[in-house]
Amino acid sequence: MPKTSPRSALHLAATVLTATVALYIALVAFGNITDFGTNQQFVQHVLAMDTTFKDDDLMWRAVTSKGLQNTAYVAIIVWETVAALVLVYGTWLWFRGDDPRARRFSTYGLLMVMLLFGAGFIAIGGEWFAMWQSGDWNGLDAATRAFLFSGVVLLVVQLPSGRSDA
Repeated sequence: MPKTSPRSALHLAATVLTATVALYIALVAFGNITDFGTNQQFVQHVLAMDTTFKDDDLMWRAVTSKGLQNTAYVAIIVWETVAALVLVYGTWLWFRGDDPRARRFSTYGLLMVMLLFGAGFIAIGGEWFAMWQSGDWNGLDAATRAFLFSGVVLLVVQLPSGRSDA
């Protein structure tokens, strides 16, 4: 039985984990495109802050324009789609054995996912629009899972390969 080197095991882990996040964010984008209305309602309620405590000191932040809400939702879908494509490309590069480029593109895609869920949903949605106050339209748990999952994969992707060119 051939002995597996640490580099090949790490390469396999980076490949499989990048592919897993690529699959996840591709399915998220696909779901948002094919079932547009479900998460459109989510974004509209979060931005309108209509299920929060309605504190007068915070409600000035609410975005009630359907046009702006829908623009934000489409921007989220575009971001998810581009992140998925970047991660698919990173996965393909891992399969090809082009570790330096695979690491670079995987990093870009993973950071895109982390920005979406960390800055977009946790910080802006959760804090600025007080999503944490809503019992009905609170996506913080799901956003935290996606953020942490992507962060763990990013750490694996960034582990040194033991090669000077990677």
